[in-house]
Amino acid sequence: MSDLDFSSTSPQKPLQQPAAPPPPPVYNAAMAMEFFKSAGKPESFEPGATIFKEDDKGGGLFGKSDKMYVLILGEVEMVAQNKVIGSVRAGETFGEMAVIAQAARTATARAKSACTLIGLDDKQFQVALQQKPEFALMLMSIMNTQLRSTISRLNASRALHAGAAKQAVVFDKKLLAGLVKLMAGQEPSRFEAGKMIMQEGTGGAFMYIVLEGKVAISIKGGIVGRAGPGGVFGEMALVDQSVRAATATAETPCALLAINRIAFLQLVKTSPAFGAALLAGLAERAQDMAVRNK
Repeated sequence: MSDLDFSSTSPQKPLQQPAAPPPPPVYNAAMAMEFFKSAGKPESFEPGATIFKEDDKGGGLFGKSDKMYVLILGEVEMVAQNKVIGSVRAGETFGEMAVIAQAARTATARAKSACTLIGLDDKQFQVALQQKPEFALMLMSIMNTQLRSTISRLNASRALHAGAAKQAVVFDKKLLAGLVKLMAGQEPSRFEAGKMIMQEGTGGAFMYIVLEGKVAISIKGGIVGRAGPGGVFGEMALVDQSVRAATATAETPCALLAINRIAFLQLVKTSPAFGAALLAGLAERAQDMAVRNK
């Protein structure tokens, strides 16, 4: 990829002035409809029919059973612990977070009226991403906003550092090997133990994929996560072009792939697996933060 730029991978200096907040993510119903129609077929549900149940857990994004949906006609109500917590209207998606995060459903989806919707399983989702990769960017932007909001609430309630700091693997060995091959000729960025890689509140020019070693991710001085081989950090600033939400420090000597925004966008557009893996990583992080928020 000729547009990859790894010429400067040192941590960015703090901004001299507060950066303007990024524009709120815009949910594009037309894009969602096109995305789902490109790979799925309409299904009909009678009033009162259950689409999926609270606490159901299927195979996740790379499994065989779960689906995410877009509503074409009718209305779907979301029920948690026997209480209606919201509704889904035509053009809106639902069920995607549990599938992408490979987590249990947090609510039951039930047809409030006669409904027509389209569901995508993992294979159909990958096909749709090939047709409409910009949908992945829209979902990432929405997840980013939700995640930043959750972090802010946790910090205000002093619950940000509750729970164990998990080590998440976003790219499995096959995907990681593919990325290394794709970027053949690009030297990994190397950091000694204790070296700061990126700093909370600074501008973000790169995201990082860990090839070797371990990196600690901290917010407001406390460790909230770790990234080992196959782990990713720094992508939030590339998605919404905002400041870093966290600080990353090498816990051991490490080697990283540094990817700038141009290369990031190109990878999302040309590799559905790359976009899907990043979505899964963001969703897992959001789920972890949501647990801390309870």
